[in-house]
Amino acid sequence: MRHCDVARSGEVFSSVLIVDDHPLYSDALASALQVVFPGTAVGKAGSLGQAMAMLDAGADPELVIFDLKLPDVCGISGFLKLRARIPHIPILVISSLTARTLVETLMQEGAAGFLTKDTTSDVLRPVLEEIAAGRKYVPKAYRKVADPASAPADDPARAVHPRLAALTPQQQKVMRLICQGKPNKQIAYELSLAEATVKAHITALLRRLGACNRTQAALMVEGAMSDAMEETDEPEALSFLSR
Repeated sequence: MRHCDVARSGEVFSSVLIVDDHPLYSDALASALQVVFPGTAVGKAGSLGQAMAMLDAGADPELVIFDLKLPDVCGISGFLKLRARIPHIPILVISSLTARTLVETLMQEGAAGFLTKDTTSDVLRPVLEEIAAGRKYVPKAYRKVADPASAPADDPARAVHPRLAALTPQQQKVMRLICQGKPNKQIAYELSLAEATVKAHITALLRRLGACNRTQAALMVEGAMSDAMEETDEPEALSFLSR
């Protein structure tokens, strides 16, 4: 977070939780928040586990600012777990990963906004005001990804397998966890679904993918993912999303 002079403003969020494992960046972001919004209480967690423990202990932030790369998470699973834990609290993702594919996925999964880690602190005020008003925010270069319907048909995330685009968002979540080797019971827990519902989703997605079983479906998707990584200029994003 690069600092620059900013105009002080009234309170937008009275409490913010920063989840980032880099103390220098976390401290700089906390300082920037308190300059832009004096009086805002800022909590800090260095891992997803620590953030969850703070929430379990009664922390009730009005906004969470979340870094994707944490020591105790893999891929975007940390964001998904936190989103499931606090569905009514907006989560603003700030990351050094900036691929459009990744940003689109995060917005589809319920992120309140996205900023790159080289964003200057003067951007915080309008961004947080947008989110406080119930709107989503992404930088201009990513504006189209805020609307899933506007994603290009040849986007790598949708082209991992030709039939993946036909899956519902929930089926795509289930498929991602299948590729991670998660059993039905764990998938049900992570998505807050009944195990019978997970089985129904798997049956439906196998039919749409034309696969006989979950192993074949996972191999099909992972094979297509490898092909897509060779053809796209966003291999890190695809690798990150497949975890």
